[in-house]
This record gives sequence, C-alpha cells and structure tokens, in this order.
Amino acid sequence: MAGKKDRQRRLARERYQRQQVRRAQRAQRWRLAGFIGAAVVIVGGVSTLLIFTLGGGGKSASAASATPNPKATAATSTPTASAAATPSATPAQAVEPAKHCTYTPAPPASRNVGIPPAKPDYKARYRAAIKTNRGTVVVDLLNSKATCTVNSFVYLASKKYFNKTRCHRLTTSGIYVLQCGDPTGTGQGGPGYKFAGENLARARYTQGTVAMANAGPGTNGSQFFLVYKDTSLPPNYTPFGNVVSGLGIIQNVAKAGTDNANGQGDGHPREKVVIERVTIIKA
Repeated sequence: MAGKKDRQRRLARERYQRQQVRRAQRAQRWRLAGFIGAAVVIVGGVSTLLIFTLGGGGKSASAASATPNPKATAATSTPTASAAATPSATPAQAVEPAKHCTYTPAPPASRNVGIPPAKPDYKARYRAAIKTNRGTVVVDLLNSKATCTVNSFVYLASKKYFNKTRCHRLTTSGIYVLQCGDPTGTGQGGPGYKFAGENLARARYTQGTVAMANAGPGTNGSQFFLVYKDTSLPPNYTPFGNVVSGLGIIQNVAKAGTDNANGQGDGHPREKVVIERVTIIKA
C-alpha cells in the first residue's frame, strides 16, 4: 500500500512539473509581444503583476518584445534573446513639432518597406481611417505632439505595411487595450527600424487614445494599441492619436473577450480583428 501511494505522489509531482513547463513556454511566447505596461490584477485573492510589452518586433531590441505585455509587449512572459535586450537610456525628448526624425535600423523587418524620411511634414494635419473586417476606426493623428511617430505611421500606411494584418492581442483585465501593427500576428514583428518616444510628459491613456507599443526606451516600431476604456499605465508609450469614430467597434470586440492564451483576460480576441487597410487623409 505504501509503495502504491509513493508511486501516486511521484506521478502527481511529474504531472505538476510538466504543467509548469508548459505554462512557462506559453508565457515566453507571449512576452515577446510588445507593450511594457504593468497592471496588477487580483486572481483568487492573489496579487499578480502582469507586464505587458506592446511594440517593437523581430529579434532585435527594437522588435524585441512588444509584450503585455506587452510590450510585454505581457503582456509579458520570459522573452527570447531579442526581447531580453537591455533597453538603452531614455533619450531626451525632442521639441515638438520635430523637424528632423531619427530612425535606427533594427532588422529583421516583418515587411521590408524601407525607412521613413528623416524630414517630416510637421505642419500637416493627418487623419487615419483604419478599415477592419468589423468596421472602420477613424483616428486623428497628433502630428504637432508626436511628429516622428506620426511620420512613421503615415509612411508605413502609404507602403501598405498594415494591410491584411491581424490585431493580435486583447486585454480585458487590468488594462483595456487592443494591440495591432504586427504583420506576423505574433507580437514579435516590426518594420526593421526603431525610434524614440515622444509626447510622454504627463501622458495619459484615456478611452480613445492610440499609443505606441514598445520593448523599452527607444524601441518604437510598428506595433500600436487602441485604448477602449480608461487605463492606468506609466507614461512610457507615445500617444500619437485619438479615436474620433468607431471606438464602439473595439468595445464590442472587447465584450466578446479573449481566448485567455496568456492568462485570464489576456490573449487573442475571440472575435478576430483584421486591418484590411489604413488610409491617410492629409490636410
């Protein structure tokens, strides 16, 4: 009888160890997502810190983890070598509107479309129409406050970089965002370049904010997130737009929930969201 109980205990320990390995592997995949925001959620009375890495992509520091990361991009679990890259010191904030932008190569590119022009049209006014399979979301871009970010977004849209890409992450617990902008749909993809943050002083992530996901200072790429409900995050993610119509589309997707692939309230949207194209209107 004692021998049978010992065997049962040994088998139970082995099952537990296998479960832990699987959980660690899932966490690692998600940490490479792109949105480094921290959210504390209470699960069964236990306080769990979720780090979301939103942004970046690829295997370089720029692409590195966009986890909820996020940024996290977990949205963040244990990142791969790229995501684990140590972020550089926060660069000094440029005076806005910026008249010159610096984009640093950070291969590989999920879609090779080149690098945006260094001289932005800082006087322009831009609006983006993001057409998805669930409707169109219209965003006023903050060119006077985040010039280089808007310059990059406008450039990528003009190159059809966002066409036929999936919004790969939805969070419905702690933070309330839908993350998009990665052609690979994994949270690890990026445009092959990185750039510094902007518009971070007193940044707030209220309902309707559109902001960049990243893997640390100076690692903005192509991934971005749309805030569908007021969210508390540290001012580390460049706000570069405000939703002026179509927010209800995202809120309805959020109501349908996630597949919880990275934990309760964090994963792929149950209702798949695909960006069909992004059209820029310039005034």
